[in-house]
Amino acid sequence: MGTGGAEALVAGMARAGGEFGWHSAVASGGGHRAEALRALGVPTFTVPVARRKATGVLRATTAAKAAVRSFRPEVVLAHNVSASLVARLAVLPRRVPLLTVFHGVADADYEGAARILRRTSRTVVAVADATAERLRAAGVTDPVVIPNAVFPQRERVDRDAVRAVHGVGPDVPVALCPARLVPQKRHDVLLEAWARLGGDAVLWLAGDGPLRPDLAHLAADLGVEDRVAFLGNRCDVPDLLAAADLTVLTSDWEGMPVAVLESLTAGRPVVATDVDGVRQALAGGGGVVVPRRDPAATAEALRSLLFDERARSALGQAGRASVRRAHDPALLMRSYDELLRTAVGGERV
Repeated sequence: MGTGGAEALVAGMARAGGEFGWHSAVASGGGHRAEALRALGVPTFTVPVARRKATGVLRATTAAKAAVRSFRPEVVLAHNVSASLVARLAVLPRRVPLLTVFHGVADADYEGAARILRRTSRTVVAVADATAERLRAAGVTDPVVIPNAVFPQRERVDRDAVRAVHGVGPDVPVALCPARLVPQKRHDVLLEAWARLGGDAVLWLAGDGPLRPDLAHLAADLGVEDRVAFLGNRCDVPDLLAAADLTVLTSDWEGMPVAVLESLTAGRPVVATDVDGVRQALAGGGGVVVPRRDPAATAEALRSLLFDERARSALGQAGRASVRRAHDPALLMRSYDELLRTAVGGERV
């Protein structure tokens, strides 16, 4: 429950659930979002992340069983595959209905994911149309599509103040990449694109992960270390979005990235790879899609926006309108409310 799109969705749903008569608890590996929910009175339970290891699954299942005994849920909503496996093992003796929100996996992992989900989950929710199609092809029957949404967050610090903290002047173009430093996100492609870009611009990498040392070395090898800032894990993304000029994401795959939706909500245009949920999120406007693993195309798209305020403004307005139409959090909550109540026979959840 730290940085990440699925984590943002869980936190938003837990906060908004009271409006729909939900009494929610969150079981997770902990993090700043779990701490914030606890401060709001939402029950939270610590369950270690399984990480695809038998010993990890056993430890996580033991903790999840304790959470289930304590909270006694009428329905469990698990996010992604390993959480679904752990949750199924935890609720099996109590016959509690289990639903899964599937945020996506790499292309090669769909068949394995489908095998697990067929055995664990009564209903599988896909966060994008393309993700649902891949699940069907892998053997998951009738996944339900509920596109992700962005729950309102206000920036707390103004644009110039955030830039001053990071040593960036008010007129310097800034691109923000809010993503964990893991292989999926392909920061290496982004850094190579940044080296091609040139000009007086700064790249903020908001997120952390095991690839940080390698990426720092790559930035130095490419000669862009002075134009790239590794910001680490952040809990102030709205502030960073307010201070940046655009968002960039060069992932190999995505479900429905909340980072893209947050950028559109903030009126910031997006440059992102043309993959599954990204394509759907930007279908209504607000950004430019580029081929995967193509630093030259990424650099050209960044150049076309970073140094053209009018183009950024037009895309920003289109993105705001698009996200209001297609990614309304009230619509998302109504869809989940209907799904959960159906799972428990129409009772209060």
